[in-house]
Amino acid sequence: MDRLQAMRIFAQVVESGGFAPAAKRLHMSAPSVTRAIAQLEDNIGTRLLVRTTRSMKLTSAGEGYAVDCRRILADISEAEANAAGSYTQPAGVLTVTAPVLFGRIHVLPAILDFLRLYPNMKVKTVFVDRVTNLVEEGLDIAVRIASLPDSGLIARRVGSIRQVLCGSPEYFARFGEPQTPEDLRHHQVIGRDGLFGQSEWLFGKASNIRVPINSSLICNTNDTAIAAAIAGAGLSRFQSYQVAQDVKAGRLKIILADYEREPVPIHLVHSEGHMVSARVRAFMDFTVDHLLGQANASIAQEASF
Repeated sequence: MDRLQAMRIFAQVVESGGFAPAAKRLHMSAPSVTRAIAQLEDNIGTRLLVRTTRSMKLTSAGEGYAVDCRRILADISEAEANAAGSYTQPAGVLTVTAPVLFGRIHVLPAILDFLRLYPNMKVKTVFVDRVTNLVEEGLDIAVRIASLPDSGLIARRVGSIRQVLCGSPEYFARFGEPQTPEDLRHHQVIGRDGLFGQSEWLFGKASNIRVPINSSLICNTNDTAIAAAIAGAGLSRFQSYQVAQDVKAGRLKIILADYEREPVPIHLVHSEGHMVSARVRAFMDFTVDHLLGQANASIAQEASF
């Protein structure tokens, strides 16, 4: 069998999660798909998939090969589209990752508008609250909310996010408002796994004010911590976009704004270097403009993401 066709079959098996659904999508018989994968493994000289009567999973070699297949097949699709003269209308599949809440609030609207503008495109979202590896996980574009270390990624800055301390009106009515970061020693604090889960919080533009934190409640999700703060369980720290609607509605109040750290930059990044494909270039240009427009609107309202 043609090696390229075998790669397409393998990629479809991985995407579909099994031989039978892949065969259905490819309009092939299940035995034909099974033989194609077996022949591909023989040609490569290693096992790509572990198959049982009930399940299928990738080997470590298969995981790496799946990522390479997606990239190669996408490049071929791009080259064929360019050769056919359709490069002015990007086509194909694009995978975009972002933090869950930021993705839902800010990235998803950009994606929906992008799909209306480019009907030949398909976008897959991977919204997760962890740092993803674009190359290893087969992702095209990522939103990074952080100061970026030196890497092979191409980045474009699209705004910044404040780190804010919040509490509910009910809490402040009972316990009063802290006037300085040191006052937090005498207040109830909602802790967090991850970004704000440290045993001490830093304040000030130079991050030179350190305050030990003793949390009576530790939450593992943003939604849980926000709900607890709204319920008056204590004070907690968030990225500003996560509580923007609750602050606007009066359910939460930002305090100690004069002691906030420097805002955290937001970047849109990809790993394609300077030979960027049309679909990635089109989405980057479109989404950068979209997010910069939101950031400028937020600045005009004296707010931020």
